[in-house]
Amino acid sequence: MPKQEKIDMVAEIKEDVEASSGYFLTDYRGLKVSEITDLRRKLRTAGAEYKVIKNTLFGLAVGEETAGVLAEYLAGPTAVAFVKTDPVASAKALVDFVREHKNMSLKAGMVEGQFLGMDQVQALSKIPPREVLVAQMLGSMQSPITGFVGTLQGLMSNLVYTLQAVTDQKSA
Repeated sequence: MPKQEKIDMVAEIKEDVEASSGYFLTDYRGLKVSEITDLRRKLRTAGAEYKVIKNTLFGLAVGEETAGVLAEYLAGPTAVAFVKTDPVASAKALVDFVREHKNMSLKAGMVEGQFLGMDQVQALSKIPPREVLVAQMLGSMQSPITGFVGTLQGLMSNLVYTLQAVTDQKSA
């Protein structure tokens, strides 16, 4: 019979999984405590929470189907970055940290129910932040309207210049 402490830990992990829009699995071997603290700080500013979790407890929390997909990645020391807000910002923070600390590795991830391998997580980290994408979209939506207003303004200016020329001719 499982201990109550483990049951509580699985319930807590399950809450973290359900409350997050995704998560990334990492191998943290070789990192110093200060480096893990630095990573936690960077991930917190990116909207994620970084926890060291036992593989079996994580597998129980995510369910058999998801644990089956992640089985090969749930080997060895594993830490999980639970994404609370923007998965792109969290992926970017993780990939940047892994680039700086060669002894850490990124295993895989799940974002909105979709499995992401290491290459896909790295591709996700290269997407511009949400704010930039929204600004680009607004700019592309605004561009035709701005062009139309400029055309109308030019037509009105031409009409005014023509009327002024006709007025000047009649008065001369």
